[in-house]
Amino acid sequence: MAKIKQIARKSTGGKRPLVPPARPNQPETRQAVKTTPFRSNGEQRQYGVKTAGTFPPNSDMRKPRRFRPGTVALRQIRRYQASTELLIRKLPFQRLVREIAQDFKVRNIRFQSSAIQALQEAAEAYLVDLFQDTNLCAIHAKRVTIQIRDMALARRLRGERQYYHLY
Repeated sequence: MAKIKQIARKSTGGKRPLVPPARPNQPETRQAVKTTPFRSNGEQRQYGVKTAGTFPPNSDMRKPRRFRPGTVALRQIRRYQASTELLIRKLPFQRLVREIAQDFKVRNIRFQSSAIQALQEAAEAYLVDLFQDTNLCAIHAKRVTIQIRDMALARRLRGERQYYHLY
């Protein structure tokens, strides 16, 4: 197979080419139509219509900034590790607590707001510790993705009574 000589292309340096400003007597969209005069009844045949993108006049159409995979995740990890705020929203957690309390056949039970806050802080602390142990189990298995069996192993090593045997 013979080598084909490549034609040199003008580089834009990775930047998007500038869009020329729209002229007042020219429409916003341009159409390019391929036609051929070879039709039996003498009309031109239209093969395809291609419309150019419409840009608002005098606007800088730049793409949003794209970070490399993992950069935003690491930034979020640093932010959440430095903060002391609760990560679960308060109202959904409160509804969950009330739903669990109804399973104990207690009607019209009331909770102090400080009691629900204490429950939420304890639940989030437990979940964070469990996910840390789960992450260590995944790293030990030479993986970066945690799986159900990692969480089951972490719970089993902690000595918790109910754990899922899924592996």
